[in-house]
Amino acid sequence: MSWQSVPQYPQYQDPNQQYFGGGGYPPPGGYPPQGGYPPQGGYPPQGGYAPQGGYPGGYPQGGYPPQGGYPPQGAYAPQPGFVQPPSGYGAYDDPESQPKNFAFDDQSIRRGFIRKVYMILMGQLIVTFGAVSLFVFHDGTKQFAARNPWLFWVALAVMLITMLSMACCDSVRRQTPTNFIFLGLFTLAQSFLCGVTAGRFNSTEVLMAVGITAAVCLALTLFAMQTKYDFTMMGGILVACLVVFMLFGIIAMFFPGRVITLVYASIGALLFSVYLIYDTQMMMGGDHKYSISPEEYIFAALNLYLDIINIFLYILTIIGASRD
Repeated sequence: MSWQSVPQYPQYQDPNQQYFGGGGYPPPGGYPPQGGYPPQGGYPPQGGYAPQGGYPGGYPQGGYPPQGGYPPQGAYAPQPGFVQPPSGYGAYDDPESQPKNFAFDDQSIRRGFIRKVYMILMGQLIVTFGAVSLFVFHDGTKQFAARNPWLFWVALAVMLITMLSMACCDSVRRQTPTNFIFLGLFTLAQSFLCGVTAGRFNSTEVLMAVGITAAVCLALTLFAMQTKYDFTMMGGILVACLVVFMLFGIIAMFFPGRVITLVYASIGALLFSVYLIYDTQMMMGGDHKYSISPEEYIFAALNLYLDIINIFLYILTIIGASRD
C-alpha cells in the first residue's frame, strides 16, 4: 500500500520526499480534518497503521502525535519498522501485558487441604501404634511404666493442656511452628496413654482391635465420602449425645461389671464412629452445609485422630470384656 490510496491527505504524494511536506502536518484547516475525527472511512487507513515497511525517514521530530493530541501521553508511539498491531488503535495489545485472570479454585485448595490432613494423621497414627506395639511386645517398657506411675499423670496433664489449647485458641493451632509443637506433644502424650492402656491386654486382643479399627475406619471414611446424607448438620445432636455418654460413664464407675462395660464400650464405639463420619465430611467441604476452613488443617487432623483412637480403645475394651 502507498499513501496515494488515502484521499484525505493529498499532499502526501510521495512518502519518501513529502512526508510532512507541502502544507505541513496537520493539513490546512486544523486537525482533525473537516468532518470530525476519525476521517471518513475510519482511522487507521485500510491495510493497517503505518505504511508497509514503517515510517520513511524515521520517527518525525517532536514525536507523534503532537503535544496534547491522541493517543495520551505514555501510550504507544510507533517506531521505525513498526508492524501492524494485533488489534485496535492506541496502546499495543500485547497478550503478555494483559492482566491475567487467576480464578480461585476452591476444589484444588480443598484437595490440598485433605492431603495435608491425612499426611499429618498418618504420622500421628504411626507414632501411636508404634508406642502401643512397644508396650505390648516389650516387657521392659511395660515394667518401666509400672515402676513410674507419675509418668501416666504427667502424660494425662500434657494431653489435656495441649488438646484444650489447640481446641480453644486459634493462634495456637494456626501459627507455625507452634501448632506442630503442640500437636507433637499431644500425640506423644496420647501415645503413651494408649500404650499403658493396651499393656493391660494380651497381644492377640490388641492385634484384633487394631485390625477391626482399621477396617471400620476405612469403611466409615469411604461411606462419608460417597453418601448423599449430610452429617455436618448433626453437630448439636452429637454434642448432646456426648454429654449423655459422659454422664453414663460417671454412673457406670459406681456399678462396675462386665455387662455395663460392654454396653458402655459399645455405645462409645458407635458414637465416635458417627463422629468420624461427621469430621470427615466437615473436612471435605463441597456440597455439605458446614465445613472446616483450609487453614484449620491441625484442628481437622486432631479431630480425626481422636475419633480413631477412641474407636480403637472402645473396641479393645469390648474384646477384652467379652473374653474376661
